[in-house]
Amino acid sequence: MKGRWAKYVAAGALLALLAGCSSRPTDRGQQYIDGKIDSPLTLVNQPNAKGRPVNGKDFGDQVSEIRFASSSLYRKQSDTYSAIENWLLSGGDTRQLQLFGLDAYQMEGVDNYGNVQFTGYYTPVIQARYTRQGEFQYPLYRMPPRSKGRKLPSRAQIYRGALDDRYIIGYSNSLMDNFIMDVQGSGYVDYGDGRPLMFFGYAGKNGWAYHSVGKELIDRGEVKREDMSMQAIRAWADRHSPQEVRALLETNNSFVFFKPENFTPVRGASAVPLIAKASVAADRALIPPGTALLAEVPLLNQDGKFTGKYEMRLMVALDVGGAIKGQHFDIYQGIGPEAGHMAGFFNHYGRVWVLRAAPGTGGTLFSKAQNGHNSAMLVNASR
Repeated sequence: MKGRWAKYVAAGALLALLAGCSSRPTDRGQQYIDGKIDSPLTLVNQPNAKGRPVNGKDFGDQVSEIRFASSSLYRKQSDTYSAIENWLLSGGDTRQLQLFGLDAYQMEGVDNYGNVQFTGYYTPVIQARYTRQGEFQYPLYRMPPRSKGRKLPSRAQIYRGALDDRYIIGYSNSLMDNFIMDVQGSGYVDYGDGRPLMFFGYAGKNGWAYHSVGKELIDRGEVKREDMSMQAIRAWADRHSPQEVRALLETNNSFVFFKPENFTPVRGASAVPLIAKASVAADRALIPPGTALLAEVPLLNQDGKFTGKYEMRLMVALDVGGAIKGQHFDIYQGIGPEAGHMAGFFNHYGRVWVLRAAPGTGGTLFSKAQNGHNSAMLVNASR
């Protein structure tokens, strides 16, 4: 267990280094107001936060989706969800969480000062055709069979035709659109035949490690770190040849496969329909599926710049992501271009408290473990 927490601390230090954190607030919204936090999840009497959650209804809708889609996941967290509902009905004052049987565990953040990284993802809508024709030249793939312990071909190999054509489920008109849907993990596809959009759900990966093309462009000196966003990557692609774009994308060996589904809402890895800005992708090794989070999220303007203001949101961890590790959450922004606009900009910092029903109320509880030092760990309490 000690080694596991050491891994998260090391990952947090690396993320902080990459983000260029300083000892004062920046345009990414670091706050540095609580002092150093010594364990990944620290029980606090009450969150040191201002305001009340702005999305109580959306959070309630997300809990309803969990209840109908996954009764087992709902049962594990039902005591916490009920306590949060009662707290919201009374006004949602963060100073009163304990009155409603809720414990709050503050996350240490990427720098051990409580600054948790937030990024954003969304559900794109792309154009495609069933057969290769005209501008529609870029294959989308279903999941091929994969032998245990063996990798499938890398992205570059797949681009060169390493997979059999029988696994192709359509051809888009943009390799970059395919890549963005790959990074987002799912999307809607318009086949242009007048039928409803087809949902392409996540079906699996090829087994290769993920490499950020954004970091690649930063390391090459082609995009400044402070200017990096999905919009910046698209702008770079627009200025370069298809061959150069493909070469950039091939630096990421990881590749995602999809499963076409009719009339299906957007679902995360927990198989629960997602509500925009009330659900997040998280690291399951640290945050179990269904975990309720109270988050102080930085507000951005339409240009993706931090406004200096925050809002409180309640969210549920219902998804995962290849790049989402440790003290990092990916906020689901919704469907289509507007959601994509904000998701592309989001790479900022706020604070997060994990909410749990207090001991004695049932459910999955946090407790202190003694491993020669105090650290917070997850303990599954029997019901």
